[in-house]
Order: sequence, then structure tokens, then C-alpha cells
Amino acid sequence: MQFSSSDDKNLPIAKFESMLKTNDIYFFDSNDFEEIIHHYLDAGKIALAKKAIKIGLEQHISSVNLKLLHIEVLVFENKLDVAEKMLNELMEIEHSNEEIYIQKANIYSKNDNHPKAIELLKTALIYTDSLVDIYSLIGMEYLFMDDYKEAKEYFAKCLEEDYEDYSSLYNIIYCFEFLGDFDGAISFLNQYLDKNPYCEVAWHQLGKQFFVKEMYKEALASFEFAIISDEIFIGAYLEKAKVLEKLGRYHEAIENYEITLQIDDPTSYAYLRVGKCYEKLGNIEFAQQYYYKTVQEDPLLDKGWIAITNFYYKRKNYQKALYYINKAINIDGENIAYWKLSAKINEKLSLYEEAHLSYQKTAELGNYELETWIQWSNILLKIGEYENAIHILSDALEFYPDEPLIEYRLAGFYYLCSQINKANFHLMNALRNNFEQHYIIKELFPSVFARNSVKIIITGFKNTTT
Repeated sequence: MQFSSSDDKNLPIAKFESMLKTNDIYFFDSNDFEEIIHHYLDAGKIALAKKAIKIGLEQHISSVNLKLLHIEVLVFENKLDVAEKMLNELMEIEHSNEEIYIQKANIYSKNDNHPKAIELLKTALIYTDSLVDIYSLIGMEYLFMDDYKEAKEYFAKCLEEDYEDYSSLYNIIYCFEFLGDFDGAISFLNQYLDKNPYCEVAWHQLGKQFFVKEMYKEALASFEFAIISDEIFIGAYLEKAKVLEKLGRYHEAIENYEITLQIDDPTSYAYLRVGKCYEKLGNIEFAQQYYYKTVQEDPLLDKGWIAITNFYYKRKNYQKALYYINKAINIDGENIAYWKLSAKINEKLSLYEEAHLSYQKTAELGNYELETWIQWSNILLKIGEYENAIHILSDALEFYPDEPLIEYRLAGFYYLCSQINKANFHLMNALRNNFEQHYIIKELFPSVFARNSVKIIITGFKNTTT
């Protein structure tokens, strides 16, 4: 098989694949096999990598590097006992090989023995020429242990070795954020920027810390410096636009969101935010257009459907709101937020049976918010399903014991069902927990409130507490 000079770089891989197709046996040196195996591992082609390892070890039976690649695959496949046995054998002949300690650490890490993994990685530091890689692995082990302070220190060591190791920079900021130390993150980033003033990643992260602290002017300046450092840094434009929104500078926010749409493929997030800005500016026509673009760009983005539904709901165009929330439900019928909106809209349209079914669906999907139970019971009151209301409010009481909003309603429904003892019990509970909310009986159950027996209980309780 002939190979052109332009294929020189991939010659071992092409030659190896030719061998597999023809069943011929070609000889490769061990370095070629390492290149071939790394290529397949990086591409996620494990079966081909294993085939290359097998043939490679047949041709180079004593190659430590090929054995280590074999071990790496065994660890990946969770064949840890076999991998550890091979590592122990290799350690007897090459105790100063850093990769042996790294792979042994990997096994301990997979078995959740992170302290032992760290111990082995620290030994690997003695033998390695690549401190950054080992420091990073140690940092990750500390992250697995939720020891963010130690993790931060080792990621900082990575930056000391390589100031452009942005992965470690992100990890350090993650540690600061998890510790809630935003001031510490700001101080660290400022020191970092003193040495690397045109690092767009650092400016971007600095802006995000200021944003969390609601220091919007400082955040804005940071994102602008990020953009100066990299004029096509989409993340910086998005974050800058978010700050401008917070400052009420909606026209400028739109400009920055629009820039992201020009730099790269449009995103549903940018369309959504532009729509929100236009809505706040009172430009209804443009807001509509961008909400439409949002759901067209990404029909699975629930925030898009919720935005366009709420847009019509706020303008009391309930038919249009119902149309869009139904489209959303057809796409994702397991989204609780959709069903809650559906219930609200159907109630506004006096479609109480449909509202009841929507609330029922939210409960089936695991939504147990107090407001859901309350609104659902109010709907059941309107359609006269008193027994059903008692059932769902009794369920609600398990999540919210002694909640007056539930107790008053339960009392009202029990009275309507002529279950006087239970009604009196829940009325007394409600009065005891929050007397001021007894207006619920008057507003929702006027016929119940008009009963002398109920008035006597309420008045009597008031007299005993004053």
C-alpha cells in the first residue's frame, strides 16, 4: 500500500489499519504502537486500542510503556484487580516510573480511597518532569474529598508552573465560590491579572465575582477588559449584557446580545434575553419576534415557552397563552412549570375541569408546593368536588402539618360535607395556629361562616385569647 508524503504524520495509524484489513503482519517499533494506541484512546475507540495493545505486546513483550497503556485500559474498564497486580509487578522493576504511581493512584481513587491516591501522587512528584499534571491530579483528589482549601492550593501550584493553565484557574475559582469566599476570589484574580493583564479568562471570572456581589459597575469594567483582551469572547459579551440589564441599560444590553449572534451561531439564550429587554422597553412587537425566535431555535428550552406564555398571560390574552403552553406540553409533558402555568391559564378562562387536571398532573410529577395544593383546592371548590378537595388537602397536611391555610380550607370542606366533628377539629386547629386568617372561611365558604355554630366557635376562641 502506497502512502503519500502528506500522510507521513498518520503513517503508523494508516499502516496499522491496512494491516487489520489485509490480515498481513507488519512490524512497528514500540513508539509507533504508543502513537497508535493514544490515537484510538483519544478518539474513544477502545476496541481498536486494545487490539493495538495486544499486537504491540506480542512484538515488544518487555515494553513498560505499552504495559502501562494496557493497565490504563484495564482501569478504564474497572478491571482493577488485574491492573493492580500488573502495576505491582512493574513497580519491582521500575520503581521510579511516575506513571506507575499515577495509575495506582487512579485505582485507589476509583475505590474512593482518595487519601491513599494523594499519597501515591505525591510520590509521583519525586519522579516526574511534569509537575503541573500531578498537581492537577492531586487537586482533583482533594475536590473528591470536598477539601476545597487544599484543592485550591494545588491548583495554585499548577499556575505557578504554567500561568496559562486556564483549567486550573477555573478550578481555583470554583473552590473560592464553593467556599463562598468571593472576596478571596477577587483578590486572587487581581494578583493574577497583575502578572497576566491581558488574560480574558481572568477578567471574565473577575467580572462574575463582582456580579455575585452586586458590584455591577466593577463587573461591567471587568467584562469590558475581557472583550479588549479577546474581541470575540462570547461569554464576556453575554455577561456584560446581563450587567447592563441589571443597570436598566436595556438598549446597550441588546447591542451586546446581538454581537454574540453575529460572532457565532445564534443561541436561544441570547434571543430570549433580547426579547426580555424589548419587553421591558415596551417594544411589544420586537419582544414577540425574539420570543418566537427563542422557541424556534431551541424547542426544548422551557424558559422560552414560559416567556412567550407569560408574555400573553400578562396582557390577558389567555387564549394565546393557552395555545403556547399547550405546544410546550406537547413537546415536554413532564415539565411541572408548564402544567402549573396551564392550570393558571385554564382558571382564568373558567375552564375549571382542565385547571383541576393540570394541578393533578403537577402533583403526579412530584410538585408539592403549598401554593399548588391551595390553588388546586380552590378550583375543586368552584366545581363542587368537596370530597376530592378533602382528599388532596389531607395529603397536603402531611407535607405542611398544622398549616392554617390548609386547616381552614379543610374545615370549610368538612362543613360542606356535613362532617361536623372533623370540621370543628380543623377549625380549632386553624384558629389556634393563626386566628387572623379566619377570614378564609368568610371569603371561601360564606355559607359556612354564616352558621351560628361556626360564629360561636370563632367568637369564643377570640374571647379566650384576648
